[in-house]
Amino acid sequence: MDEQGSAILQKDQAVILKQKKRSRTLKKIMGSYQLYLLLLPTLIYFLVFHYFPMYGVQIAFKNFNPVLGINGSPWIGFEHFERFFNSYQFWTVLKNTLGLAVFELAMFPIPIIMALLLNQLVSSRFKRVVQTVTYAPHFISVVVLIGMLYLFLSPRSGIINQLIVLLGGDPVFFFGIAEWFKPLFVFSGVWQNLGWGMIIYLAALTAISPDLHEAAVMDGASKLRRIWHIDVPGIMPTVIILLILNVGSLLSIGFEKVYLMQNSLNMSSSEVIQTHVYKTGLLGAQYSYAAAVGLFNSVINFILLIVINQTAKKAGQSSLW
Repeated sequence: MDEQGSAILQKDQAVILKQKKRSRTLKKIMGSYQLYLLLLPTLIYFLVFHYFPMYGVQIAFKNFNPVLGINGSPWIGFEHFERFFNSYQFWTVLKNTLGLAVFELAMFPIPIIMALLLNQLVSSRFKRVVQTVTYAPHFISVVVLIGMLYLFLSPRSGIINQLIVLLGGDPVFFFGIAEWFKPLFVFSGVWQNLGWGMIIYLAALTAISPDLHEAAVMDGASKLRRIWHIDVPGIMPTVIILLILNVGSLLSIGFEKVYLMQNSLNMSSSEVIQTHVYKTGLLGAQYSYAAAVGLFNSVINFILLIVINQTAKKAGQSSLW
């Protein structure tokens, strides 16, 4: 057989192999079609609300005019990005966003520590009570949470200021002092989401074999040593994955809570990228400029996600891919 004939034969064999693989894949899908039907609404959700809207990102590079539409609006390149970088608010907004993000990231170990301590409780009844008390605030809406903060910290009738006055101090208008914005924002978030964060780590702790603890007890290891040498390594893959996800959304502080806590007195500490986008994009009708600022935020988050994931991978830890 000549070379041309052998090449044709190899191509035919490759086509046959591809067809067999497709048929096997199709059989697997048909054999588990119920699972794929359950997955379908989630896929549709992400396609409709996360992937299709990415088509509109191009207005960040255009002078968008609603009358002309996205395709008809003139292309202006990176002009909106340059405007944002050169604006007097750029460093203030970036500093406030990074400050809140790093402060929140510093609180990342608290649910881990609480889960490790809760896992050591002997009384299952007390353990359930603690879980319920810490988990319940997660269901409080952001609006209600901020209302509670205003009531508790009110300079006239707030319980915190009443305690300060009883101790001989003067009332403090916490929401009117810029330096208090970050602690109030972060610690209220820790209180609200502590129980929710603990659930994941408690689930990871249940996967650790009890035989390891029994062997450690037989060797005379204390509770602290068992936590450090058994529990912590056991949940470390979960910790690394959640840390990567948190770093990947580092600049995504959120809009609602910041906006509700914001006022003219604490604006120097509370103006972040999300509120800046809202005010310029929706209130100021500068859609292209707001899209450019939002795209800048998303690109930075994406870069951070890639960097932290590759760092974890090189360090031999768990990674997203």
